[in-house]
Amino acid sequence: MAIRAEPGRTSSRRVGAIAGGWTAVLALFVVALNQRPAVASIGPLLDDIRHGLHLSGTAAAVLTAAPVICFGALAPLGGWLSHRLGMNRSVAVLSGLLLVGLVVRIGPDTATLFLGTVLAAAGIAAMNVVLPALVRLRWPQQTGLMMGVYTTGVTGAAALAAGLTVPIEHELGGGWRGGLAPWAVLGAAGVLGWLSQLRRPQLRRSDRGPSGYAEKPVRAAPRRSDPSVRLHRDRLAWLVTGYFAIQSAGFYAVLTWLPTLFTDHGMSSTRAGALLSLSTFVQAPVALVTPALAARISRQGGLALASAALVALGFVLLLIAPAAAAYPAVIILGIGQGSSFPLALTILVLRAPSPESTTQLSSMAQTVGYLLAALGPLLVGLLHTASGGWTAPLIFLLAILIPQAGCGMLAGRPRATG
Repeated sequence: MAIRAEPGRTSSRRVGAIAGGWTAVLALFVVALNQRPAVASIGPLLDDIRHGLHLSGTAAAVLTAAPVICFGALAPLGGWLSHRLGMNRSVAVLSGLLLVGLVVRIGPDTATLFLGTVLAAAGIAAMNVVLPALVRLRWPQQTGLMMGVYTTGVTGAAALAAGLTVPIEHELGGGWRGGLAPWAVLGAAGVLGWLSQLRRPQLRRSDRGPSGYAEKPVRAAPRRSDPSVRLHRDRLAWLVTGYFAIQSAGFYAVLTWLPTLFTDHGMSSTRAGALLSLSTFVQAPVALVTPALAARISRQGGLALASAALVALGFVLLLIAPAAAAYPAVIILGIGQGSSFPLALTILVLRAPSPESTTQLSSMAQTVGYLLAALGPLLVGLLHTASGGWTAPLIFLLAILIPQAGCGMLAGRPRATG
């Protein structure tokens, strides 16, 4: 039977659990703010980066795909690190790694750009796995609400990065490096914001104490088989992974290439970045509401179908009238993608029967899912280069919405993995 957040009346104990942990809630939100600017800030500056470093079209496509590849390839680092350090220390270490990457990538040449991008993506990749499990352990009775806080921070910061990077570049000067540098300041805020959590008990995948999470390191009991092996044989786990992968492929393709689509149709880079920012800004309130709604209903398939239909409508508008219908297209895309991403994370948490299995399923879904999702921006870039236009890329993005909706409807059934 699926694990769901408790609906209905909020007890005084549940209110106290949140009220007593507002410092932790704020720390979670600040860390969440750092999960997408490293990626979202590249798209609006891609032309400037290409010209400044003399990158080929293929190299630019690899640069845009590299973070998502890292999200998949390095996701298991999150489970490994949290098992050894505890979740609180792991988030601190990974936030530091992200900060180092943000600083290194504004270095003097192509090598530092790619190295910094990989380091930043490694920190985000592991936190992508750790943070949903941390939410499940720390706030077991408010999972939907706290997943909303987390995903709102993620999507809200993506909107800020998409919309402010080019204006910051123009204001500070220094070319594309001036546009990227301020996001290292946000990274430093994430590190400092999480330091307060190091005084708390180290959350681990173990039995929970009275506070709702592991108060001491507890040695796991011997198991007859590795949970990750069981998940790889579980049909539901693959449906969750498939939904996560396909919606991520579309999200990162839009995040990377939407400004270029608009500049190719005669818009300025500032206006193109503003349109991307509008799309991601719309996602923030949707991301706050969707997890709580998904946690209160037994079947999430209808939400998955509705979000895919909205994304499809946005792509159709871009296909028919990319300039004239730009504003309604990006708003509709924002609502659709703003609901599908938090829905994917919430389904992942709801389908896992325990906090330990949440980490296992999260690691599987994000390892396989992001590796497949990396094909999204890469294929869109290659299709654009090969066709010289945006019809083929948009048709591709429309086509993958069919399996996305199918996986989401099947994964939304009230069952549990394992």
